[in-house]
Amino acid sequence: MREGAAHGEGAGVAPGEGSGAGPAGGGGGVDQEFLALERELTLLLRRARASSGEMARQVHPELEPAAYGLLAFLDESGPRRATDLAAFIGVGKATMSRQLRALEELGLVTREPDPADGRAWLVRLTAEGRERFRTVRRARRGRYVRQLAGWDRGEVAELARLLGKLNAGAES
Repeated sequence: MREGAAHGEGAGVAPGEGSGAGPAGGGGGVDQEFLALERELTLLLRRARASSGEMARQVHPELEPAAYGLLAFLDESGPRRATDLAAFIGVGKATMSRQLRALEELGLVTREPDPADGRAWLVRLTAEGRERFRTVRRARRGRYVRQLAGWDRGEVAELARLLGKLNAGAES
């Protein structure tokens, strides 16, 4: 039995959703494929939130879970302006400022003048921030490799491609 079903997640069917007849079938129900997608994404997102909190604490016990993605972006992209970071994460300037102050206080990021514009600042990972983040990322990647050990590499690539497509659609 799938873990989500064992916990009652998505096990029941809401009224009007159980026939399997989609809108095209005239039954007025919701397509079963989209119900299954919703159920699996809900479970995945719940687990991702919990995992994000654990990973953030592994980087630093005082790190907010939301800041983990910011560290990942800085590690992949290099130094960025705070406005770029806010746009990527999808938060306002005030929230980004607060997060960056907290990250600076933890010694994970630093700000430096932008050589292209002396009025602006670039945020970058400190050596300690980079090392802590990469240690946690390596461990997480190891968990993915173990979890998907029975999968063909092509299936893993296809999952990554489809998730990328889903994420790109969510941005528009």
